[in-house]
Amino acid sequence: MRSVDAALSTQDRLVAAALVVLERDGPAAIQARTLAGEIGTSTMAVYTHFGGMPKLIEAMMREGLARFAEHTRGVSPTDDPMADLLAGGLAYGEFALQNPQMYRLLFGLTDLGVDKLPEGVATPWDLAEGVDALSVLVSAVERVIETGRIRPQEATPVATQILSATHGFVLLAMTGFIDPPGLQDVMVPMAINLMVGLGDTRRRAERSLAAAIKARAS
Repeated sequence: MRSVDAALSTQDRLVAAALVVLERDGPAAIQARTLAGEIGTSTMAVYTHFGGMPKLIEAMMREGLARFAEHTRGVSPTDDPMADLLAGGLAYGEFALQNPQMYRLLFGLTDLGVDKLPEGVATPWDLAEGVDALSVLVSAVERVIETGRIRPQEATPVATQILSATHGFVLLAMTGFIDPPGLQDVMVPMAINLMVGLGDTRRRAERSLAAAIKARAS
């Protein structure tokens, strides 16, 4: 969990503190007084900088999405785009399981809800930061399609299939339905089966996944 950088502006410190409190104490603790106390300022700071809690919660979502994109974008590209795509999936799972409360916030699975979003924005992923975060996955899929490892097709639907599978695994792991060995028992064969279904060979998919796991472990 990140700490709050004292060098940040008051506005940014409030957002950073909110994400720390969210992860540490849960969504019920996201209150103006609590956050102000966390950084040693007055409750009025929330209203001065955000006009109220809804805009602060929106800012939390934006920052969470930016951090998510930063983490998944941190996968170093190699000459095996399939391994890079699978490494990105592992990075996705790492981020989600290391930041479970933030992850729930980004998918509207907390009491904070998505009713704090601007009018016309249905989910956090419709925000500019959400579009950018999803573009990391879409770009990785496009690289794989260009190599011919999977059948020629639109990248976005493929990315959504991968997202659906990974998101489902993450939620089951968060709730304890899948225990830690589930990565080897569930996630690994699921990833291989998905890639084979999209057109890759099992042997090549297994080789790329082994490379992805090795890369994330190093």
